[in-house]
Amino acid sequence: MKQTGYIEHQGIVTQVNENSLSVSLINTSSCSGCHVKGFCHVSDVDNKSVEVLHTANNNISKGDKVIVNYERILGPLALLLGYMVPFFLMIAVLVISLTMSGNEAVSGLLSLVILVPYYITLFFFRDSLKTRFAFTIRTIKNQSV
Repeated sequence: MKQTGYIEHQGIVTQVNENSLSVSLINTSSCSGCHVKGFCHVSDVDNKSVEVLHTANNNISKGDKVIVNYERILGPLALLLGYMVPFFLMIAVLVISLTMSGNEAVSGLLSLVILVPYYITLFFFRDSLKTRFAFTIRTIKNQSV
């Protein structure tokens, strides 16, 4: 299977707003072709909804079938910003404050408090992050829903 720079999923447009679309992704698992899937506890269909920014020149309406694209490189970057940086920030503050003060309670509290400015900073940059971590879409022509 050829690896591309994008992750692609088929979806159906469920809502059209002024500058965004809501797309319901249909993700079928590998057991969808299994003949005993009715007796299995594993769910074979998982529906997710994503918000896709779009411009007014796209002629997309509710019910259209689309392909939603997401850059592969952005997955690890989101993981880094959302989990890894806060984790290492907490550990660094814990070790430094424990070394300097010797008080475990204060060090533990400081390591948790340091997350507040980090997530406030992410909150202030949410608009640029939203455009950076954006989904793109393209329509599927001549296919029924």
